Amino acid sequence: MLFRIVHDPVGGEQSYLLADAEAREAVLVDPHSRDLPVLQALLGEHGLCLRWVLRTHEHDAQRPAERDGLARLGAPLVQGRPGEGSVHPADGAELGFGGEHLRVIETPGHTAHCLSYAWRDRVFCGGLLAAQACPHQPVPADPAALWDSVTRCIFTLPDETLLFGAHARRAGAVSTVLEQRRWHPWFAGHTRDAYLARVAALAQPAGPAFPTDLETPLP
Repeated sequence: MLFRIVHDPVGGEQSYLLADAEAREAVLVDPHSRDLPVLQALLGEHGLCLRWVLRTHEHDAQRPAERDGLARLGAPLVQGRPGEGSVHPADGAELGFGGEHLRVIETPGHTAHCLSYAWRDRVFCGGLLAAQACPHQPVPADPAALWDSVTRCIFTLPDETLLFGAHARRAGAVSTVLEQRRWHPWFAGHTRDAYLARVAALAQPAGPAFPTDLETPLP
């Protein structure tokens, strides 16, 4: 197997390449059109055929050219929000590449149609744990759904499950379910009502700034 992380040190965004090297089939998770030369070079270097382009979420309203740019990769675009020319799988669907597969997990909240993708011992969860660190979505689109997605879909996974997000700044690029369940500053040790009140405060003018999992490293 082949696994690579493509990290943007300026914006903190992360993309992932997964490939069955023997079958020469790959998927990209949360790629960005600005990185097409790097991504295409990675695929070419290893002689890989791109099977899927997977998006955990999208901000096409703010970046209208992004979708057309990703189309140049020449693989089906998978995302939660229905759209012309895209695949929007059901919760629990499996997406194969070579002898491998990813399982789709519906995890709305950061945006209304967020998806996560489980592969082996890891989950690619996009902006799910970045409660206020995404520059395109500084406040969760659906705070109640986000709480349910995190606490019911992610925190119920085995402790050792590796979590890969779409944003990483000073914190690590990867964490575990155990770490986030115990120490995430928004979800660990808080009630649902307290969390919702905290998010509501963010939406107010000059709302208070709270630490995020991306800005405060885990102990």
